[in-house]
Amino acid sequence: MNLAYSVYSFLSSIIFIAFFPPFWLYTRLSGRYSDNLNQRLGLYSDELVEGIAGSPRIWIHAVSVGEVSAAMAVIESLFLLMPDCAVILSTTTEHGQAFAKDKLGSRGVCIYAPVDFVISVRKALAALEPDVLVCLETEIWPNWLLEAKRMGIKTVLVNGRISVRSIKGYLKIRPLIKATLKHISVFSMICQADAKRIEMMGAPPARIEINGNAKYDLLLQNTDTSVQTKMERLFCLKGGQPVFVAGSTRSSEEEIVLDVYEKIIRSVPETLLIIAPRHVQRAHQISTMVKDRGFSCQFRTDLNSNGLRTASIVIIDTIGDLQAVYSVASVVFCGGSLVPLGGQNVLEAAAWSKPVLYGPSMEDFLDAKELLDNTGGGIQVKDGRDLAEKAVYYLTNPDAADRIGVLAKKAVMSNHGAAGKHADVIYRLLNPD
Repeated sequence: MNLAYSVYSFLSSIIFIAFFPPFWLYTRLSGRYSDNLNQRLGLYSDELVEGIAGSPRIWIHAVSVGEVSAAMAVIESLFLLMPDCAVILSTTTEHGQAFAKDKLGSRGVCIYAPVDFVISVRKALAALEPDVLVCLETEIWPNWLLEAKRMGIKTVLVNGRISVRSIKGYLKIRPLIKATLKHISVFSMICQADAKRIEMMGAPPARIEINGNAKYDLLLQNTDTSVQTKMERLFCLKGGQPVFVAGSTRSSEEEIVLDVYEKIIRSVPETLLIIAPRHVQRAHQISTMVKDRGFSCQFRTDLNSNGLRTASIVIIDTIGDLQAVYSVASVVFCGGSLVPLGGQNVLEAAAWSKPVLYGPSMEDFLDAKELLDNTGGGIQVKDGRDLAEKAVYYLTNPDAADRIGVLAKKAVMSNHGAAGKHADVIYRLLNPD
């Protein structure tokens, strides 16, 4: 057994044993996680296991909402290749679990993933008996992957991506990561840069493929005109009112966005600003910030309750609505990019043919940025001042905005078919020639 893995297994066991008792007490006192604690320990009810019908049995692990979106694109393609397959979709976060259940419905079983503790993953794998374990994006868990290998379960990483920021951390523990990666049968990566990075981490080059980003396949499917009509009604938009959407913003970016909005309304006073923070729990903090600036604002949930927008700024305090909100944008700013946090998915807005502005920090979404760069559909800004100038320009020049939007959608279309390629990797692994 590899020394690095032995050390990891020992330390992870010690940490689990030390922290589980106080965590268990916390769940009892607070009520949080009590409904899913058993599953996180690798314990699944007989009723749940008996509800897994079909063959082959495919366990797909996605952390949260973003990864579930990619997983669903792959799952749709898997059902076309193997109509009788059984799908088990696991998540780590509660938001991801709710999103997974909503999207997968009765076509599969949704569960919470076990923690990466030897006994927990061993129990989970033994109970669920998957034919293949599919990990999404960057889900590389040593105990989980080694135990699957020991039990004869095939493993594959699909829609794999290794960011510029994360590679540094992985290389610090390369002996452990290399020992883990050798147990994965295939690495189906998003782009050449991701393939190169996972090779640097120790993945065998012969097992690496490049198949694009599955997450982007669903984007075009979700750009239905009925969605746009619904959003126009929700935000009470009439007569082509201009809308500036700041999506997936992070802490400190909202202040920049409000500075930009103050400049926008000098030229286009009727502009509606919609702010969608990356973490919705910050919505009330942003509301205070907006009011301190002298602006009126409402939450997205307020529009549901009274059905009337009266404020000039709306703050999205719901999960899973952002792509639909982009449908009514005139200009979009994609957050996490004016601060050094790696950016967010710029193609969600591009799928709606919207001009997308983003800052210099796009390390976590270089594949999406590259697609936009290839078509000329993306607009990078240096700072808040540059963002304001370009936002005003495109809001006052709608024809130019439309031209950029067409190029942005072309970028999304150029990636079409990636989910099918990732699904085919799984199919070939289960059905070797």
